[in-house]
Amino acid sequence: MDNFKIIYKILSALEKSMDMGGIDVNCISAEQLKVSQERWNRYMEMLTDAGYIKGVSIKKYVTGDIVINIDEIRITLKGLEYLSENSIMQRMYKAAKGFTDLIP
Repeated sequence: MDNFKIIYKILSALEKSMDMGGIDVNCISAEQLKVSQERWNRYMEMLTDAGYIKGVSIKKYVTGDIVINIDEIRITLKGLEYLSENSIMQRMYKAAKGFTDLIP
């Protein structure tokens, strides 16, 4: 699966959970998203570093092990802006593609 689609899925799930007071973290797990645990760890780290999510605890050990706790995960304003911009761009892409399909 495309990296940005997975990131979009994670952020979308967090946005939807805003009305529920919390998120079932299993819906954004590595298994659910069908990615390796290592890739999922990197997604969580990148999203945190970019400021799209918060409430994530990342611990790196000298052995190379990484433990990520997402019990308090939530989307930030910056994450909401990413979703908004991305959905607008997708709609524009689909409209442009539909338009070019009509032109011989």
